[in-house]
Amino acid sequence: MTGEQRRSQLVSVARGLFAMRGLDATTIEDIAAAAHVSKPVIYEHFGTKEGLYSTVVDVEFRILLDSINAALTDEAKPRVLVERAALALLTYIEERTDGFRILMRDAPPSQPEGAFSTLLTHVTARVEHILSDEFDRRGFGAEDGAMYAQMLVGMVAMTGQWWLDSRVPDKHTVAAHLVNLAWNGLTGLKRDPELESEA
Repeated sequence: MTGEQRRSQLVSVARGLFAMRGLDATTIEDIAAAAHVSKPVIYEHFGTKEGLYSTVVDVEFRILLDSINAALTDEAKPRVLVERAALALLTYIEERTDGFRILMRDAPPSQPEGAFSTLLTHVTARVEHILSDEFDRRGFGAEDGAMYAQMLVGMVAMTGQWWLDSRVPDKHTVAAHLVNLAWNGLTGLKRDPELESEA
């Protein structure tokens, strides 16, 4: 293996172990055994277990943030952008379950406030900017827009955490119901919501 291939392998192996056991319960010995390498190989690439953990978190953080940013970079209607962002999160959970478990669990030394919390702060800023025209049109001030962006992102994030273990109903149905509540509110809920972006 090249150095880059070895590094990628160690990140992959460590991601699975960290997701299953957490940072504290996973040892360098565990990672070395699972990767079929000696401990010095891990130290050579990452310095410490915490260094490896931070790398795993950084990789997952970037993948999820890039996915959500890509969902929010279109000139589509705000409602469709919310749909796409919800689907991006649910798709990430579906395809990179271990990564999501890690982002939800232990804060790496580089992000003491927590990786998922940091991610939500980035996403909330994007959502606030994207929805600003809609807020203006409805007569909401900037403070209201910031508050509603927090609520919207929080609702999607909490639902994603629940769906992590549930997986029922499917992600498209969950996204449709999320947007139904977010967009229509309780008084305007539709009985059988659908995603406009998939109609």
